[in-house]
Amino acid sequence: MEKKSFNSPDETRKPSSKTQVQVIKIGGGELHHATFAPGWKWSDDVKPAVGTDTCQVHHLLYGISGHLKTVLSDGTEIDLDPGDVIDIPPGHDAWVVGDEPFVGLDLGGK
Repeated sequence: MEKKSFNSPDETRKPSSKTQVQVIKIGGGELHHATFAPGWKWSDDVKPAVGTDTCQVHHLLYGISGHLKTVLSDGTEIDLDPGDVIDIPPGHDAWVVGDEPFVGLDLGGK
């Protein structure tokens, strides 16, 4: 049995001023608590740090607050609202919609 808290994460990633991802390593995996400020866009705020054309991470994402739009490389779009869970394959861009920060838990980010 193991217990951890986002009050003292194992790691905090801030690739831009609009991005904060707290990481907890537990049970052989990771749980990410993501906060993206209004105006955040993966291709503007994370792409420069990782150097790929699209996000190449698989996400299983639960929306806590705010709104996020995700577009796959093939043009498929999906909106994530509070209470929604989406499975996002590698090869996508995403951005915050509206004036509220997006907050979510990523159960599959690797």
